[in-house]
Amino acid sequence: MDARKLGAMAVLAGVAVAVVPWLLPTGPNANLDAARFLESGSLAIGAAVVFAGGLLTALTPCVYPLIPITVSVFGARKAESRGKALLLTTSYIVGMGVVFSALGILAAKTGQAFGSLLGHPAVVTGLAVFLLLLASSMFGAFELALPERLQTRLTSVGGAGVAGAFLMGSVSGFLAAPCTGPVLTGLLAFVAKTANTTLGATLLFIYALGIGVPFFVLGVSTVRLPRGGVWMEWVKSVLGIMLVALALTYLKDASPWARDLVKGLGAQLGRLPGALVAGVLATVGVLAGAVHRSFKEGSRDFSFKALGVALVVVALVLRGGALDAGPVGALWVRLGVAEPPQAPSWRWHHVMPKKQATFSSTEFEQVLAQAKSEGRPVLIDFFADWCAACKELDRETYPAPEVISQSSEGQFLTIKVDATNSDDALDALMERFGVEGLPTVAFVSPGGKVLQRPRITGFLAPVPFATEMKKARCEDGSAC
Repeated sequence: MDARKLGAMAVLAGVAVAVVPWLLPTGPNANLDAARFLESGSLAIGAAVVFAGGLLTALTPCVYPLIPITVSVFGARKAESRGKALLLTTSYIVGMGVVFSALGILAAKTGQAFGSLLGHPAVVTGLAVFLLLLASSMFGAFELALPERLQTRLTSVGGAGVAGAFLMGSVSGFLAAPCTGPVLTGLLAFVAKTANTTLGATLLFIYALGIGVPFFVLGVSTVRLPRGGVWMEWVKSVLGIMLVALALTYLKDASPWARDLVKGLGAQLGRLPGALVAGVLATVGVLAGAVHRSFKEGSRDFSFKALGVALVVVALVLRGGALDAGPVGALWVRLGVAEPPQAPSWRWHHVMPKKQATFSSTEFEQVLAQAKSEGRPVLIDFFADWCAACKELDRETYPAPEVISQSSEGQFLTIKVDATNSDDALDALMERFGVEGLPTVAFVSPGGKVLQRPRITGFLAPVPFATEMKKARCEDGSAC
């Protein structure tokens, strides 16, 4: 490959790794709640909000990296016509819709948060293995295909590609779970209340259709792309790298030691320096051969490509850790390069349960009793490590001056409840506070009353969040 082109591609990759994560939303926020329209009888408006929520979810880090797979696999790589591309992409979206409908109804019937499925090691491991198999296929280890007998039977409806597209769409339903936000949370609560599984399945399918819009547009419109050339191998390498990074991210969130390691590295580097370090690693990885070299061209190319892929994957995982870090890294403070932050910072008075411990109802009640005796309002944040919007609250909302000021002025006692690993006591607490999905921020008045309003589900920007905190300082949850 020409050195100038390689250098430009490497720099572009580094810039993308450093900048793009800042531009992607984590999902629909608390202002996009379909349940209030559905409960008032406005089914058409509610369905439109559900569809819009799915479309926004497609732009999140949980789903967005998968969109180019549609371009490569369902459009440019296999399709011989626009009709074939339409069939493949539709199969992908239907597969996603089937999973959302089935799991959504199951979640509503069992009262479990949809994304909590990702806390189960078997589910996480299965997803990671599937993603790694897809990545291996992208790197040329094998071609995804069904057994020959099944391929023959499926010829009349598009061959093995249709079944493969359906399977990938099904897995995408799981992968989107951490970014589903309050749209799906409110929807599941509505389904549970009405017990109308047909309506619930239909609305959840509409949500999946919203997620599928970018896949559909790209899958159909890319039929006319060139079908040959080395560029296709480069695209497949990029997709393979993204799939490996995604698999490791899911395994990391399910493994406390790995999660703490990545989070610790991010905290040491800081948000902006961490982004720059990740960008440099990605640039070096591309220069080494992560994209333009092949695993099939001898031991030398194999070694350089393996090194390049490893560097880019590490860059992507590290970038995720730095994204949730503070602005100043502890490493630079120790080295004397940067000053520790002087501005007031958000502080959690209690985090429950502590690491490697189970939730204690007695300890929680003692904290609430203390707050009541002191006449202090309480803010309770229910979160999980797999929850993308929970991380956005930690990153964008709680450190904001408006929120910190409101916390200090109102003398809030703050509690962070880790719902990553479910247990009976924790489930009972979430039922008591009406937690139907994560994140949920509940408030207790200074007199010890659990407030139904205000109540925050999903991400909320700092200014409206501070307004809701102000309401919680009153006994009836209204402005005072």
